Amino acid sequence: QVQMVESGGGLVQAGGSLRLSCVASGSIFSLDVMGWYRQAPGTQRELVASITNRGSTVYADDVKGRLTISRDGAKNTVYLQMGSLKPEDTAVYYCNAKMLGSSTYNYWGHGTQVTVSS
Repeated sequence: QVQMVESGGGLVQAGGSLRLSCVASGSIFSLDVMGWYRQAPGTQRELVASITNRGSTVYADDVKGRLTISRDGAKNTVYLQMGSLKPEDTAVYYCNAKMLGSSTYNYWGHGTQVTVSS
């Protein structure tokens, strides 16, 4: 019912910046939580950052101070501003949205590749 499309990934040198965007479309009643996850080859998918519909945020310890999550409700869009990028940030980044109610619904994008070279 909800489609998530990420954009903004690419190749950047260590210390550089990128901004990821994710647009949600479809039958959207409420996206209570939106966030970004990442997965590097051979690793588990991990939470990078999330933001609630009230603006509360959660960040992974290793990205605090470097990455900032934000959302634009009018555009059904969530952003991840990434700065001071490190090679260990290299991964496929996935957009996620949750709808809370009697049931919890999770929606995922197909991912966008971020590669940070040294």
